Amino acid sequence: MINNWNELKEIQPQVYQMLQNSIRKNRIAHAYLFEGERATGKKETSLLLAKSLFCESDNKEEVPCNQCANCRRIDNLNHPDVHVIEPDGLSIKKEQIQYLQEEFAKKSVESSRKIYILIDAEKMTVQAANSLLKFLEEPVSDTLAILITEQSQRILPTILSRCQLISFQPLSSALLRAKLEAEGIDAQTSAIVSELTNSFEQAMRLCTDDWFAQAQRKVVKLYEVLNLGQMKALVYLQEDWFNHFKEKEQIDRGLDLLILIYKDLLYIQLDKRDAILFKTIEVQLERYALQCVQNKLALQMEAILEAKRKLMSNTNPQLVIEQLVLNLQEGSSFV
Repeated sequence: MINNWNELKEIQPQVYQMLQNSIRKNRIAHAYLFEGERATGKKETSLLLAKSLFCESDNKEEVPCNQCANCRRIDNLNHPDVHVIEPDGLSIKKEQIQYLQEEFAKKSVESSRKIYILIDAEKMTVQAANSLLKFLEEPVSDTLAILITEQSQRILPTILSRCQLISFQPLSSALLRAKLEAEGIDAQTSAIVSELTNSFEQAMRLCTDDWFAQAQRKVVKLYEVLNLGQMKALVYLQEDWFNHFKEKEQIDRGLDLLILIYKDLLYIQLDKRDAILFKTIEVQLERYALQCVQNKLALQMEAILEAKRKLMSNTNPQLVIEQLVLNLQEGSSFV
């Protein structure tokens, strides 16, 4: 949750700079397009901007205060001059935009300014988009529009041209990791998940997913049996691996985890132990890493990446993994 400008500065420094400059110079645009991946703070930032413009605090250094009536009402989405529109079902309909136009044609309840925030703006129907275009071209009163989208390419160019584009960047691995740990997720899981996604929302789903927790253990087991011989590894695939990793997407996730183990071996060789993700098996990894030939380790990692590429084609997933095991054995981590 982004409650103040300092929090936004930490997560989205470029967005912070652009909006703060606009506020200081009193040059707020009449329409913004916040675009970027899910869970990068777009909606929270739109509410932060709205609170900053409506905050009743006399201390301008602490705006928004998050305590006054206006700030609280905006947080609760019930301020009469701040309207948040989300898709009705699968789309934003013309009637929703017309409702906005009617509301904004009325005199502001408490101020001369009105703000509307359009969530998932790319989901507007053609009719809704045309109505919004007219609204943007002929805004009533002191109107601020904030359109939020993950897919700006799906929005009409004529609408895009009337908005100031502000791009939200994915969260860094380090920041995501810290946010996960702050939510009570253990250090190893936070470290691993932050290498697999930069979406906080998706990261939390992975962290609380029992399938993913089991997947980590099974990938570690696969790595261990790979070092016990080809036959043991192939038997493990049939008896255990394929019972858990059934769909292409699941197998792909398993390969993502497997390559992270090989990266840990590389970190050990480079004496970068602070970067190790699988801390619970660090002793075993160190033992294996001491016997690794570095160029073969690079070949093994390339073999995993090649398996991921084949997986996305029409190749039989089971054959892809079986061939990978054979390739990893040929490039065994032992001298």
